[in-house]
Amino acid sequence: MDRLKEKVALITGAGSGIGRAAARLMSAQGALVAVADRDGDAARETARLAEADGGRALPLTVDVVDEDSVAGMVGATVGEFGRLDVLCNHVGGTDPRADLDLLRLDMAEFDRAVALNVRSTLLGSRHAIPHMIRAGGGSIINTASVAGLVGDVVQISYGAVKAAVINLTKSIAVQYGPHRVRCNAVAPGAVVTPALLDNLPRDVVDDLKRTNALPYLGSPEDIGHTMVFLASDESRYLTGQLIVVDGGMTVQSPAAPGRRAMLPPGD
Repeated sequence: MDRLKEKVALITGAGSGIGRAAARLMSAQGALVAVADRDGDAARETARLAEADGGRALPLTVDVVDEDSVAGMVGATVGEFGRLDVLCNHVGGTDPRADLDLLRLDMAEFDRAVALNVRSTLLGSRHAIPHMIRAGGGSIINTASVAGLVGDVVQISYGAVKAAVINLTKSIAVQYGPHRVRCNAVAPGAVVTPALLDNLPRDVVDDLKRTNALPYLGSPEDIGHTMVFLASDESRYLTGQLIVVDGGMTVQSPAAPGRRAMLPPGD
């Protein structure tokens, strides 16, 4: 499998979940992968798994809200592999215990959300793009969320910052498209990751299944495969776009699950 043969990919938040799945899938498709995470041990484990799949991986410890750390991450990647073709800005999230509704929102959490989701995406792109231009082009893949498309009763910060990531994606695509740098975003719906299982009660997870058009939640690999497509030359004419990978969550009417019972029995 060589859809990404000899491309150099840098993935932040690659220590677990979707980031780890993307790193392994890109490595399996021939990419040289830099695996970056705040947790150095987790990054090293992802790199080990990627190399066990037959690839070559570089583990990196990074603080994505610190510009010097981000610059060092990009510099180490280019120093090891000689170039940079793909950047996945995957770090993000908020603490649902502090990111509540507007009146009960912890403002320190809001500031943290902006830094972790928006500033990290901006910094990663800012330091990667000059290397991509020198390489003749590249692909930036930002992780947004369906939360950036709809309103919710909690996590007001998360929805706001993911909407900002979507718009930032479009601006980068317009500004650097003439240099053959593409920029797209992926908006996952409910994906069964350690973060989801750690932060949501079981009954809420079951409710999420009922909101999908498909009868199951996503896996990290479902998002990872989309990232592989965006990293590959198969998506060479795609830029400034948001690809929603949510099992039909955002297209299904809220009334649809209950109305299914109105249908006559069938095969």
